[in-house]
Amino acid sequence: MAAAHSAPLPELESIQTDFPVPLTPPYPVRSKEIELRRAMSASARSGAKFDFDVVFEDEWISVVNKPAGIYCEAILSSLSSSSSSIDRDTSGLMVVTKHNKAAAKLVKSFTDHAISKTYLALSVGPAPDWCRVHITSGHGRSKHGAWRVYSVEDVDRILPGGSRVKHMETDFQVLSINGTGNFLNTGTTDSEVKSIVVRDKMSFSENEICIRDEVLMRAYPKSGRTHQIRLHCQYLGLPIRGDVKYGGVCEWNGIDCDFHALHAESLSFNHPITEMPLNFKAPLPSWVQELVPET
Repeated sequence: MAAAHSAPLPELESIQTDFPVPLTPPYPVRSKEIELRRAMSASARSGAKFDFDVVFEDEWISVVNKPAGIYCEAILSSLSSSSSSIDRDTSGLMVVTKHNKAAAKLVKSFTDHAISKTYLALSVGPAPDWCRVHITSGHGRSKHGAWRVYSVEDVDRILPGGSRVKHMETDFQVLSINGTGNFLNTGTTDSEVKSIVVRDKMSFSENEICIRDEVLMRAYPKSGRTHQIRLHCQYLGLPIRGDVKYGGVCEWNGIDCDFHALHAESLSFNHPITEMPLNFKAPLPSWVQELVPET
């Protein structure tokens, strides 16, 4: 009997198996249940009437101060518009456009990094040895779709889903540690800026992991990646309070955290139609006021 001939094997070179390795851990198992509960709560709140502040409005755009725990789509349905969204649990400023022309120009402004934003983040972890830091890394989706931090050397490499690792960078400034510090500092100091270029996995000692200081920071995103600030906080060992996806505590001082403590504080850009310079600053959320009462 003639020997059976097996089908030819595919060219091994055509199958990519050496995908970039993410440098931050996957979502914790417990986060799925907590996120589901938060999503259901946000859906209920977003489906009902709720108050939100319109801090600026003309025939082309609105700038809105979004509460935490509300989906952006709920605000859009109220204003019949499209927007540059922020995460469900993130509070603060977002831009809403009322016309396709304004939307197209605003998208270009975001793409060209012509829009300046700052965020306030309350993290729980060991107080850092820096006052200001500039962190650069890669950003992308891992095999199961989770957003992860990658090495800068992996930028432009293909990921399992077919997308590529993208460049991501953020500046952080410590404002207070355990309620002590100079909250009004706007970042114009001459203090040294530590530079972190991400190439290796995050690594912390057992002693560092056990330390739980409250660290209030101002974040200056220099790129516009999904969950950028949250991911970089995780990599720095300072996960945002309540951010269960990225290592944040779900309970603090005996109280359950219903959302992550991240606030879109300020927004500066040129009006997409009139080109008038616009600058906005949102009121402080309660968790900042409680931490730094003198503000």
